Amino acid sequence: MKKHIRFIIVAGLVAGALLGLYAGRSYLSNGDVSGSRHAYSPTNGLTEQAPAEPIPTTSPTPKEPPRSDGGEQGNKTTVTLSNTRHGWGIKRNDNHQQPEMPKGIRDTLARYDAFWIGSPGEKVLYLTFDEGYENGYTPKILDILKANNVKAAFFVTGHYVKSQPDLVKRMVAEGHIVGNHTMNHPSLPDVSDEQIKKELQSVETLFTKLTGQKMRYLRPPKGEYSERTLAVTRQLGYYNIFWSLALVDWVPMPGGAQEAYQSVMDNLHNGALILLHAVSKDDTEALDRILKDARARGYTFKTLDDLVAGK
Repeated sequence: MKKHIRFIIVAGLVAGALLGLYAGRSYLSNGDVSGSRHAYSPTNGLTEQAPAEPIPTTSPTPKEPPRSDGGEQGNKTTVTLSNTRHGWGIKRNDNHQQPEMPKGIRDTLARYDAFWIGSPGEKVLYLTFDEGYENGYTPKILDILKANNVKAAFFVTGHYVKSQPDLVKRMVAEGHIVGNHTMNHPSLPDVSDEQIKKELQSVETLFTKLTGQKMRYLRPPKGEYSERTLAVTRQLGYYNIFWSLALVDWVPMPGGAQEAYQSVMDNLHNGALILLHAVSKDDTEALDRILKDARARGYTFKTLDDLVAGK
């Protein structure tokens, strides 16, 4: 009897060890948070916002940041929301149709009033620029926008507001929207609810002191988000703004301004929310042609205020 019991115990331990080994291998194969990050190429059709930033897959964050414990009204739900990190990737097509987006992602974005594209039934474009630092091209960009009577949105970091106050004031004076790109450009799923609040409010405080205006639009750094970050930022009054057309423009393009021009024109579609980086010489040199030729094709330019109002 005792031998029989010992045999059962040993067999159970061996089975448990094998099960644990299998589970460990399963986690490493399915949950590797260091997975490769894909740049755009003609074969994979993905676009990125910055070097090694958007990830066209999802992965759990390496470390779960502390959540709100419900101490503040409106934040109670974030404790139970998923913090799985999602990267932003768009698959292009060559027939000027809106890019496809899985229904699950569309539903999650809509739940928290996040935007990435406009109406498929209107030939409308929404032009946005990311401004992490000044590379000498924003004054020319503003000149071109003014000459073409196009209003855009500029997403600025805290560094940009501090280092380029005159340009920020000019953006506002000329009727452009200035959005929040966070103080320090962290991946939002990696930081706590309170840190997200600090990242956004620090920029907004600088901006409001400088211009007297508030901010209401956010571009998540690196295009990375989770359901938790969408909820937290919406509770803070922000609309998350992603994109449906972007370029690998944070580095010089092999084809220069012509490549920038062709990449935009070949991928225009109804409701396109265009992301350009203001550090790009190629984008700047192509911008006037893009604006004029897009209009010649029957497109009109509207603002993020128009996009949100039409929700």
